[in-house]
Amino acid sequence: MSMTERYRASDPISDLISDDYRMLQVISRFGLTLGFGDQSVVAACKACGVDTSTFLAVVNFIKAGEHVRIGSLVDDVNVQSLMQYLKRSHSYFVDFRLPAIRRKLIEAIDCTNNQIAFLILKFYDEYASEVGRHMEYENTHVHPYVDTLLAGRLPERSETFGELIHQHHDNHGSIEKSSTELKNIIIKYYPSDSNVQLLNEVLMDIYMMEEDLLSHCHLEDQLFAECVRKLEEEVKENAVPYADAGDSEVDNNTASEVLSEREKEIVIEVVKGFSNKEIAENMFISINTVTTHRRNISRKLNIHSSAGLTIYAIVNGLISLEDVKL
Repeated sequence: MSMTERYRASDPISDLISDDYRMLQVISRFGLTLGFGDQSVVAACKACGVDTSTFLAVVNFIKAGEHVRIGSLVDDVNVQSLMQYLKRSHSYFVDFRLPAIRRKLIEAIDCTNNQIAFLILKFYDEYASEVGRHMEYENTHVHPYVDTLLAGRLPERSETFGELIHQHHDNHGSIEKSSTELKNIIIKYYPSDSNVQLLNEVLMDIYMMEEDLLSHCHLEDQLFAECVRKLEEEVKENAVPYADAGDSEVDNNTASEVLSEREKEIVIEVVKGFSNKEIAENMFISINTVTTHRRNISRKLNIHSSAGLTIYAIVNGLISLEDVKL
């Protein structure tokens, strides 16, 4: 099947999996189970109480990738069914995929006598927590907003959907940066005293999870967002409209530059565990100056966590392990 061809309701559902293994993830998150035999998509969906049109919209969206035409899919989507699919996806990442990779990571690296390994694990935990917080934000802010629209009412809250989805999109960007950072730290800085084959397998798992997570985020940012906007417009026709707030600009400058001596001093203070206030007092500068330096450091190094800065500082000889606050 070519990228431009669509899966159809009459296609055997087993053919979807044979054509693209990623459809296994979709099938599972819609609540379908294996053992289809020669059942068609529509027959398998009906047997499990799944909305066939929404299922096809999702699999065709994922299949088309960057060639997707949102307008041709939106009218086929049942928003309630799509939202249930997204909630199951959240549970998969937070409750299964991330913990499974963590277990393999612990097995691959020695955290008992290797401080770099300990810091990598700490960075992974921070990354997993970031993913969890993002998905909790969706569950507690975005989805309740949509539930109200599905009930035929405009939400009685200050945020518009435009504001919610803007924050939603920013969170996706942050997760992508953290994932890239995690892979780079393991590849560039972890010493070769590990179980190489298992560590490589962990990296492959991280790459595959990242691909899956990016596809999930793309679906939320494009298909889900457009479906909700359409639903919101329909509700507004029978309700009092409210004004959409404009999106704020985001600085995407991530140029790689060399740290100044002052910035290196700031890194050392951060790694030692000092707060911005304590750093300001120790260096006789203002808190605003410290904040500006830290922002520039993050931009130059593309490192946004204390654990990442700690590994950078150790590897580049800015500080010894004895001085690190773990």
